[in-house]
Amino acid sequence: MSIMKKGNIKLATSLFSYAYEWNSGQYTLEDMIRKTRELDLGTGLEIIGFQSLRNFPHITEEQIKEVKSLMEKYDFEPVALDANIDVGIQRNKLMNVDETVEYIKPQITAAQKLGFPILRCQTTAPAEVYKKLVPFAEKANVVMGIELHTPYSVDHPSVIKMREMFEEVDSRVLGFVPDMGTCMHAIPDALLTSFKEAGVTDEMIEVTKEIWLKDIPTPQKFQQLGPTVAAMGATPPQIGRLNMAFSMNGRQPVEKWAEIIPWTVHLHGKFYGFDEHGDEKSIDYEKIFRTFIDGGYNGYIASEYEGSAFTDEFSAFDQVEKQHKLFKKILKKINAE
Repeated sequence: MSIMKKGNIKLATSLFSYAYEWNSGQYTLEDMIRKTRELDLGTGLEIIGFQSLRNFPHITEEQIKEVKSLMEKYDFEPVALDANIDVGIQRNKLMNVDETVEYIKPQITAAQKLGFPILRCQTTAPAEVYKKLVPFAEKANVVMGIELHTPYSVDHPSVIKMREMFEEVDSRVLGFVPDMGTCMHAIPDALLTSFKEAGVTDEMIEVTKEIWLKDIPTPQKFQQLGPTVAAMGATPPQIGRLNMAFSMNGRQPVEKWAEIIPWTVHLHGKFYGFDEHGDEKSIDYEKIFRTFIDGGYNGYIASEYEGSAFTDEFSAFDQVEKQHKLFKKILKKINAE
């Protein structure tokens, strides 16, 4: 019997983490990359196409030179370029399969030109789209990493179809990017605080927590929550706010990731904040690291701070630095065993 070789996790940062700082207009692309290096936030970098590059994916030679120059200047390995699969970009209809294929092609080309080996894609495009894109992606030598973001757990019907297609096609350019917001064990404090700031009562929050813990599909959670909190006086905007607890925070058991590790090409280290001990209270990163290392994953995990979606109280740079301290502590512990 062969013994499975253990994996190795390297640290990266996604510029998505700095969405608030970027949108404030206080930082240029180089400013963010330079500060990421100064804080020693990993050896890899993930860039968001539509966020970071004007007119993406139709980028200029000057933009290509700038990105490559910055990666070299600040000694980062290009890990992933993030695509957006906006199937609802037309107001009157959703894009069909062929239209979606053509929408993604220039984003694959942009990844190739910029030197990123992975294009992070989304489950908004069905398996049929990615199957049709395989020859194009193979020619470009760009891996399409489909992000598994809540509610798309490993056994979601759409993901099952994707897995079946992966088995059928067996191509080096097909893979998954598990997002750790899919396997949380608590609703993050930053989100709960935002509920209170929106006028939601403690009683409504407790009901939301109880429903979140139920092992039922997300749509059923929406259906249970709405009438219950409406009877407590919640307004439609407040109900919509509470629904975020279900749409953004998945409860998939960490161990379930083991099923798709052979197809995993990149990891998203989603996080929302830390307690006084430097721990992310809503996500068990030690268990996550052990699961992927034991499963033989070799690659990066990119810090992806999402707390700025709920609060501007904290600096994203400080938050990412705290996550990297946590990651290094976990890796040191595992490697010492």
